[in-house]
Amino acid sequence: MSNRVVCREASHAGSWYTASGPQLNAQLEGWLSQVQSTKRPARAIIAPHAGYTYCGSCAAHAYKQVDPSITRRIFILGPSHHVPLSRCALSSVDIYRTPLYDLRIDQKIYGELWKTGMFERMSLQTDEDEHSIEMHLPYTAKAMESHKDEFTIIPVLVGALSESKEQEFGKLFSKYLADPSNLFVVSSDFCHWGQRFRYSYYDESQGEIYRSIEHLDKMGMSIIEQLDPVSFSNYLKKYHNTICGRHPIGVLLNAITELQKNGMNMSFSFLNYAQSSQCRSWQDSSVSYAVGALTVH
Repeated sequence: MSNRVVCREASHAGSWYTASGPQLNAQLEGWLSQVQSTKRPARAIIAPHAGYTYCGSCAAHAYKQVDPSITRRIFILGPSHHVPLSRCALSSVDIYRTPLYDLRIDQKIYGELWKTGMFERMSLQTDEDEHSIEMHLPYTAKAMESHKDEFTIIPVLVGALSESKEQEFGKLFSKYLADPSNLFVVSSDFCHWGQRFRYSYYDESQGEIYRSIEHLDKMGMSIIEQLDPVSFSNYLKKYHNTICGRHPIGVLLNAITELQKNGMNMSFSFLNYAQSSQCRSWQDSSVSYAVGALTVH
């Protein structure tokens, strides 16, 4: 084995967010300075992965709950947008670059996960094409900057898991979720509405289309807050809401269920909700963003 360090470039910098470190730092600082830390220290957060102009201010509500003084490992679970994947995949690199500073992958935990036989490897190409994990890296770097040499990341690309697989992965990750020095970042946008997303659910009793979308999303959010993976699956089967991180969310809910069986007391609260634009006609389209935090009592 060579000792060459392999890096994943910040492939979406310059398009989805600014590639300039100082500019990015100022933006993130601005967004974070406008929100409160009410659920700190979070053990897990759900936050979006769209371009920062759309969801940067919304995501700040989640990252403000991170306590860098206790966090040593950050698991980032993102859905796969480009490759069909029926399990979960691990990165094949050592370092994830960001315009702020480089983030190190935790090879020890990767080794433990790899040994289970439940994971595949993603190619560098798949890794760099995918934005669902990358969009959390600058915020992770920013939230952790006061302890930047003292933490590692564990990126996991989550495939289109069956309910039983979500349960298996939930069980596997539950022991890591139980550790207060670990943080889970679950990457998900909420409703993708409009013709280009082939999704146009509309409940006219809610008023304008964007209100119907908000009602649909908030129904899902309140089910997530109940921490019940079965209810969440049933909601998705009934409404087919286009929540792209539904499988990472399912894994998190199953991990929580596992810990609750062992008497751990937790609660999840959503802290912010936003839409990229307000849909009023069938020609419109929008993506919703919802952020929340899990706290252990």
